[in-house]
Amino acid sequence: MELLEQIRAFQPWNPQEERDRAELLRRLGSGEALYTRDNASAHLTASAWVVSPDRRQVLMAYHNLYGSWAWLGGHADGERDLLAVALREVREESGLTRVRPVSPEVYSLEILTVDGHEKRGVYVSSHLHLNVTYLLEADPADPVRRKPDENSAVGWFGLEEAVAASSEPWFRERIYKKLNAKLALV
Repeated sequence: MELLEQIRAFQPWNPQEERDRAELLRRLGSGEALYTRDNASAHLTASAWVVSPDRRQVLMAYHNLYGSWAWLGGHADGERDLLAVALREVREESGLTRVRPVSPEVYSLEILTVDGHEKRGVYVSSHLHLNVTYLLEADPADPVRRKPDENSAVGWFGLEEAVAASSEPWFRERIYKKLNAKLALV
């Protein structure tokens, strides 16, 4: 299913998802180039909320750029299958080889602000990540490893501990708590 169709079919869980869904549909329908970082003001990203099979743990990485424990994910970079992007990013960022979607459907939608920053010695202007989140599953017994150019640690947390581990208040309150609360629906 095309991303536009997936987002049209997505049922918002709260006002944040409702408003962000409307903006994502508007931007995708505008013909704006969103699948690559060539669009310096806004581009598509995919994130993963990686949970254990019993839904009691979540995988987080300590992201060097943000100085915080956070979910895993990355830029579409031309790929139109954002579930594939989420799976690829989890494998690259955590070293997990056995990770699978709980469902191929979109789990959550977010429009995320990214402050200007330096990346590999080049300044990147402030912009938006038009983010699509997927619910993935992996076994906490499987080995993980860090990806030194992106994170300095990867680990499993209890659901509440994962929220508390983030040093980004907006993510804690608006994103991670929401993702955990939605697990009751799965």
